[in-house]
Amino acid sequence: MQTWGHLRLYVDEPRTARMDQRTKPSVKASIEAAADMMGIEASAFVVMSAYARAQELLCSTQQTLLHQGDHQVLLAALDKASKPTPALLEAWQLHQNRVVRS
Repeated sequence: MQTWGHLRLYVDEPRTARMDQRTKPSVKASIEAAADMMGIEASAFVVMSAYARAQELLCSTQQTLLHQGDHQVLLAALDKASKPTPALLEAWQLHQNRVVRS
């Protein structure tokens, strides 16, 4: 498994998808130089770098961090049984009317 920082870069699936990009010669030269420093091909460097950045971005938008006090308040609220509000009941009825079940 290859890692870069704290990211897992190994994906167990065949490489069948293709991506093509155009760039400036100076950008390509920098990428090739960095790839050479790592002892890998430029295409592997580009994929690894783009994948790592994509994972960072996706992870940062899919997590919510809470302070300890806020965490306790949230858990207590989730544990507390409550009656559905009229707005929630209306939304549920709207959902039931619109969703087609097969």
